[in-house]
Amino acid sequence: MTTLSAPQISIIAPLYNETESFPHLVTRLSAVMEASPLAIEIVLIDDGSRDNTAMLMQQLALIDGRYQCVFLSRNYGHQTALTAGIAVARGSEALFIIDGDLQDPPELLGEFYEKMQEGYDVVYAVRKKRKESWFKRTAYSTFYRLIRSISYVDMPLDSGDFSLISRRVADVLNQMPEESRFIRGMRSWIGFRQIGVEYERDARVAGEPKYSFKMLRNLAYNGIFNFSEYPVKAVTRLGMITLGIAFIYLIQTLVKKFFFGDVPQGFTATLFIIVIFNGVQLIALGMIGEYVLRIFFQTKGRPLYVVREVIREQQRQPIRGASTLEPSPTNSPS
Repeated sequence: MTTLSAPQISIIAPLYNETESFPHLVTRLSAVMEASPLAIEIVLIDDGSRDNTAMLMQQLALIDGRYQCVFLSRNYGHQTALTAGIAVARGSEALFIIDGDLQDPPELLGEFYEKMQEGYDVVYAVRKKRKESWFKRTAYSTFYRLIRSISYVDMPLDSGDFSLISRRVADVLNQMPEESRFIRGMRSWIGFRQIGVEYERDARVAGEPKYSFKMLRNLAYNGIFNFSEYPVKAVTRLGMITLGIAFIYLIQTLVKKFFFGDVPQGFTATLFIIVIFNGVQLIALGMIGEYVLRIFFQTKGRPLYVVREVIREQQRQPIRGASTLEPSPTNSPS
């Protein structure tokens, strides 16, 4: 059985229904650990998978002490799963956050670590090219530019959760109890010295994307409403604009009545004003409701997640006939 002393680096990868990509992930992570002079542990988080991901994780963790495995009680979402991994990780120097689908190449650890040795606390990846559909690339690009323009913290463009963060940044993240998580925004808010490293984001090595449109929308909402005052201020501005339009319309109506004797007939004008005001009010209520909803969930004081099981090094024993979890030659990553 492979064991591990106190690690310098923790590699964190959340997983949800990744049976197909799991063998490829293990092969590449193991190769990174064997090629690196650093003491590395891997923290895998099962986010309530419904396939065989949890079983594969358990088999691996029981025979290889470099893999720490956390099993959540249900599916909490990618950001919460990352939060659980950061809380468990023991890396004394840094934590390397990647996606379990291998779109974030773990082989970049050495390059990121070199930057950290120059005095940076956060080394984040900047996606200069994405191997995804035109629609997704456009949507992501638009969102990153929108959040950067309205956020009260400096968020780098085209940068996701893929990053290497120092131990002290991880400790601060563990102290931040906010319920609606947007880790890349929280990382920017913390500050310290940060630098970006460009890379080409790979396509998924296997399986289907797990982020649905609804999940992407919720993530975008968390970024906008957690790190920007703009929506609330926009409500005030929208109200002022609407009031200005109504005032101008009133002046126009009075001028027509007293100077031209021509007042708009029927209910068309009234209906127009009612529709404008009701639309503005609904938009305002929706924006304010987003903030109130986050306050509501935060004040409940519930834990961010519930852990079903953790397999740590001291719990491991060799298991007879365990799979080596290596991909077949026909399915090996290109």
